Amino acid sequence: MRAIQMVDLKSQYHKIKHEVDKAVIDVLESSAFINGQPVHDFSDQLATYLGVKHVIPCANGTDALQIALMALDLQPGDEVITPSFTFIATTEVVALLKLKPVFVDVDKDTFCMNMASVEKAITPKTKAIVPVHLYGQSVDMEPLMDLANRHGIYVVEDNAQAIGCDYTFADGKIAKAGTIGHMGTTSFFPAKNLGCYGDGGAMFTNDDILAAKLKKIANHGSDKRYYHEIVGCNSRLDTIQAAVLNIKLKHLDAYAKARNEVAAYYNSAFAGNRKIITPRPAPYTTHVFHQYTLVLEGVDRFGLQQHLAHKQIPAMVYYPVPGHRQEMFQQFNVAYDLPVTDYLTERVISLPIHTEMDEEQLKYITRSVLEYIN
Repeated sequence: MRAIQMVDLKSQYHKIKHEVDKAVIDVLESSAFINGQPVHDFSDQLATYLGVKHVIPCANGTDALQIALMALDLQPGDEVITPSFTFIATTEVVALLKLKPVFVDVDKDTFCMNMASVEKAITPKTKAIVPVHLYGQSVDMEPLMDLANRHGIYVVEDNAQAIGCDYTFADGKIAKAGTIGHMGTTSFFPAKNLGCYGDGGAMFTNDDILAAKLKKIANHGSDKRYYHEIVGCNSRLDTIQAAVLNIKLKHLDAYAKARNEVAAYYNSAFAGNRKIITPRPAPYTTHVFHQYTLVLEGVDRFGLQQHLAHKQIPAMVYYPVPGHRQEMFQQFNVAYDLPVTDYLTERVISLPIHTEMDEEQLKYITRSVLEYIN
């Protein structure tokens, strides 16, 4: 049996090696390492895939979030609502820009932000909401956008984990996660569903004015060389990474299909076990399974991790410390009551899921999990 990894990037690379190697060599031959043609090609191709008007590539997913918030001209002390149950980058950039993060709870079944919790958190100082499409499925965007529009609040989607996911509106209209709010952001970190071979990120929007501003901020606040109208930063997707992403974008839907097949195997193997709650995709969203995350009931999670590690099976906890309990945010001196977030952080565990898994590996993993739990 092949070694089990959370993400097997090497095996994935070998399946597309000829395409990738040629694309990278073409960049080396052109020597256009910054802002080369593959960057523009990728921007256009991703915009077409997502059905969005503008895609602005940048250096990484954290930069994408930061630049998107910078484009809104928010003032120090303005409040930004976001779930506590997410990776730190989502809220780190809020504090970095001297804004105030306001944490909300999530739904137990979807792991995504709870609408009642969001509505309760809105104050006159609320200027933006950052929903996180966690683990591979979409936040319920239609009621969120209705709520935001009623209050005149911007919505910036953190789509680092759900690129390719489809959201279905009540009238049957379908849109890609990340393209529904005023802006969307994503990461191309290698382990993502659409990952490059280094760092990378992008922002999406259908708003021409916001698109122009995002481009300007990412380019030192300039759209004309040596003339800088606003304070910006230096954040760009390099040409080699864009060349890799151009190849992998063509395979993205197949990658999602492979991940869903792995998830279906896990679901079947764990069905009926009262100590294991498997992922429950909501009816309004597809799932691209960036992570396959279980909720354990009455199970020693650390003991299970150790048991699996002994059998050379990695298992991760995403995320053991929620944002509202992180030391960096204690400066805001706010006491939160987020029972679902606290419940999940004590019980979630993620099993290996990627595009190259085979039945032998899956059988070994599921047997090993049930061996400990049963």
